Amino acid sequence: MATKSLRRYSIPRMSTDNAAGEPEAVADLRAAADDLDRAESRVAEFGETQLSALAEAHDEFTAMLDRYEEPATGDGNFETFIEFQGEIESFVERLPEDLLLRETFEDCDARLQQRRLTEADFADVRENLEPVADLAGRLEDRREARQRYRAARSAVADRLRTVRDRIEALERVERLGDADLDAPMDRLREPITAYNDAVREAFDAFRRESPGREVLSLVADAQQFPVVEFRAPPRDLQEFVETAEVGLEPIPTLLEYAEYSRSKLDHYVPDPGALKTAVRPHTTYLRRLDADPLTVDWPPPAAEALVFHCREAERVVARFAPALVDDLRSVRRLPKQTDYERLRAAAIARSELDDAQRERLRSGEVAAELVRRREERDSLQAAIEDYPEH
Repeated sequence: MATKSLRRYSIPRMSTDNAAGEPEAVADLRAAADDLDRAESRVAEFGETQLSALAEAHDEFTAMLDRYEEPATGDGNFETFIEFQGEIESFVERLPEDLLLRETFEDCDARLQQRRLTEADFADVRENLEPVADLAGRLEDRREARQRYRAARSAVADRLRTVRDRIEALERVERLGDADLDAPMDRLREPITAYNDAVREAFDAFRRESPGREVLSLVADAQQFPVVEFRAPPRDLQEFVETAEVGLEPIPTLLEYAEYSRSKLDHYVPDPGALKTAVRPHTTYLRRLDADPLTVDWPPPAAEALVFHCREAERVVARFAPALVDDLRSVRRLPKQTDYERLRAAAIARSELDDAQRERLRSGEVAAELVRRREERDSLQAAIEDYPEH
């Protein structure tokens, strides 16, 4: 009985990785598929049912040989010797008449039905069983071939993901290379940098001088503006600063108190234990609290994202630094008042392209690699489609 080949149609050969003109992973998969085709054909030659029965008989027969060889040879126990011969004879009689290589088991039984057995007899029987083992082993050969095939197909899938990622990166480099690197980016950079510097300074002063409860209240209220990505204050910390008198102290003072001993804290707060419990576990959070969620990234985001971020940030900034609202609105107006996308593209290109990448663009290396990687991608994708899961 013939088996259906795994290869439905041939894969186009590409000039990528090896002398055969195809990616190495595809060549490995092709070879593994051929091996599996052969292994399945060898099983189909006799049928899985027949080979399974033969393998089961072989395993049971050799298990008896292993169990009885030592006591049945030499001057072993006579009762065990007779028991062994009886089990071998009974086993062979029970074998189906149409079992593959049944005559081999019969020959082995005849060899073992002697009045005296030696290690040489057992060695000869095992040698006679080698054709049985080889034939029964076709099932194991097929199982191993399937494992190699699955591993090879998985390697193709992994390589395909890697190549796709590389193509995406190269295409991005090409797009960045189209940017006008001589564009006057300072028209964006200067107002954004001025605002960022000012808001960082203002927030630092707010955190340093205002009551802790006021700072944490602002941060908690900012949660309604998802684009302003302040991390919400820990609930127990916020409840403490809202209700305890010491919550009127600025955050640096709260951090300082958290490091005091309880006896020293007695001179500053009415309940040292409550302060220790509420503040000490969250000192890292308080130290890291800064204006970053309110700043504008550089290179700046797309125009729509910039406008949305500025509108959301303005509602927060107005509460602690109203003088900066005009600066923030100036940033928000940049998409309308400048050739924003051209300047932004130039800023991104300047930020992401190093000298080596620019040289590769100039020399055509990026374009050449893109051709190779796209060919490799097509070959890998064809292999995934041509060779199904098994």
